Amino acid sequence: MTGDAFSTAAAIRDGSLSALDAVSAALDQITEHNGRLNAFTVVTADVALAQAAEVDGGTRRGPLAGVPISVKDHVWVQGLPATNGSRALADHVAAEDCVCIRRLVAAGAIIVGKTNNPEFCYRGITDNELYGATRNPRDPTRTAGGSSGGAAASVASGMVPLAVGTDGGGSIRIPSAFCGSHGLKPSFGLVPKLPGFRGWPTLSVTGPIAASVRDLALALSVMAGPAALDYLSAAAPSVDYPGALVSPSWDGLRVAVSADLGFAELDADVRSAFAAAIDQISDAGAHVVERHPEPRDPLALWDPIALAEGWASEGPLVEAHPDLVGADAAAIARAGAGITARQYLDAQYAREQYAIGWANFFDDVDVLLTPAMPVTAFELGRLAPATVGGKPVPESFDAWCALALPANLAGLPAASVPIGDGRDGLPVGLQILSARWRDATVLRTAALISS
Repeated sequence: MTGDAFSTAAAIRDGSLSALDAVSAALDQITEHNGRLNAFTVVTADVALAQAAEVDGGTRRGPLAGVPISVKDHVWVQGLPATNGSRALADHVAAEDCVCIRRLVAAGAIIVGKTNNPEFCYRGITDNELYGATRNPRDPTRTAGGSSGGAAASVASGMVPLAVGTDGGGSIRIPSAFCGSHGLKPSFGLVPKLPGFRGWPTLSVTGPIAASVRDLALALSVMAGPAALDYLSAAAPSVDYPGALVSPSWDGLRVAVSADLGFAELDADVRSAFAAAIDQISDAGAHVVERHPEPRDPLALWDPIALAEGWASEGPLVEAHPDLVGADAAAIARAGAGITARQYLDAQYAREQYAIGWANFFDDVDVLLTPAMPVTAFELGRLAPATVGGKPVPESFDAWCALALPANLAGLPAASVPIGDGRDGLPVGLQILSARWRDATVLRTAALISS
């Protein structure tokens, strides 16, 4: 594919590009690259081409009419497999669309396939016993990240300009940073994520991964809004997300920066790339202060919530089909089995206090910039980098992803945008956070950084 979703949709509307050509080009790119990257689990060529013909015939319209997109395996699309990366769900076919998928299709987007994720979306890499590992488009010996690794690889390789992913602990931002794509974790409740799997109901969100910031805004404008089918979706303020990108300026934007949030380790090349990006935005006119909320490693809050919710969701599969669930996923699921209801609710109360601290922080600043990930993409076959900042990574559940967790715990919008390369020529991502419901502020900042 050439161009982003925004320009593709515009070209189809003005007749300079046919939807059939756009979808055919995407399918050609999938044929060329997917054997090397293993991003797609299912390709829906015949249906996609038929829908493209409907766009060209004028019977299928909308702001995304004719734009080819991919959808993470975890997310339900009626009539397509939704295995959640598990052999225990190998035969599961979604009986209905997730609400946000229904909205994208109604806006004219054309689904060309489903993309790979780790089993139950439990890891920051993408590998499972059903489909295998997804590789990084920049260097196929490296991981694409996870859990939306297939989605990010499908965009970064040019197979599609827009993908749907999910993010319960960095799962949009990790692969976006590793692959060099743009990714947005929306405010919790902004985008309906049901009907679908139960996993991490109070942490995970559904959101876009895209070739450009304006694609993120366009996709969010279609996906956002409450739905009766998702009781945790919320009636957020109505916002013109694409409009937030019209002539954006640093004027009046209060920008805080923190390389480590006061607790995280970083590799030297990530720290250097982050510092260079902050220098660039300062030179561009941004008013920058070094500041972060009270330093607190979020793992102690995140683990008891995520593990308890994981056991409630995937525990029955582990118990019913022990031979069909991978050892790593089963161990993570079982880690939540001993958490009591009182411990879970106590953790949720502590999380509430943590979220209030972040809300108070954003009374004084508009955005906070951090590295998206403390490392660049590491080798395939690993669950985590061997070291971060020269120190061994703790043997815990994705401790190396701690910079991503505050946004999930506090329900904040957060984006990852590429800011250059690290020492091995691999992408480095910058994370942009803001207060809940200020997704437009995150997108505005992302556009300024990416300009």
